Amino acid sequence: MSFDELLHYLRLGGLTIVVILLSSLLAMAVGIERLISLWGVGTRGRELGQLIARHLLRGEVAAARSAAERSTALAADLFRAGFERAAKTTGPNLDAAVGRELVALRLKLRRGLWILGTIGAVAPFVGLFGTVWGIMRSFKDLGLDVSAGGTGGSAAVMSGISEALIATAVGIVVAVQAVVLFNIFQARLARLGAEFKLIAEEFVELLREAAPSGRLPAPTESTPPTVS
Repeated sequence: MSFDELLHYLRLGGLTIVVILLSSLLAMAVGIERLISLWGVGTRGRELGQLIARHLLRGEVAAARSAAERSTALAADLFRAGFERAAKTTGPNLDAAVGRELVALRLKLRRGLWILGTIGAVAPFVGLFGTVWGIMRSFKDLGLDVSAGGTGGSAAVMSGISEALIATAVGIVVAVQAVVLFNIFQARLARLGAEFKLIAEEFVELLREAAPSGRLPAPTESTPPTVS
């Protein structure tokens, strides 16, 4: 099929094709944005978790907290919340604080995926609407042709049928595209969620071991040296 033929069929699809193609572009934009945002998130989170775990195992609480404060990893907020809460208590509130940050982290990772799910679910119905609209227009054109004294041949209904078929086909293709992207990210996020949950549980255990008296010492702010 040549490019001119493709444009011809797209023109026959009308407004329905425009809506479906815009949905396809939106799905691709969300997929690219999520791919960039999730690139290296798991690796950086694991590296930060391992670094903090090593410090806590050696009793270097200040060094562990400093590593969390300096880090730009997406999972760093989880560790910061844990250290902040552990300065007050290492009881159940510590688990709750880390758990809340874990939920917030998962929500950040899932941002925008609802768009892919919506496009995957709606695109076939938009194509179906184009099909119904094309068939309705075909019967209207057929009735006008017969009323004008025509024979009601295929030429009277060809345009509407073409619109119906094109809208259906493009809607299915876009839906498949969105669903494939959605499932890929779903699988990736399920694995990241399990990894971060294990990291958070280990982090809480090590925090409790580092504070046998009941809480971590509050961080002290260093004052800059004075110049005489």
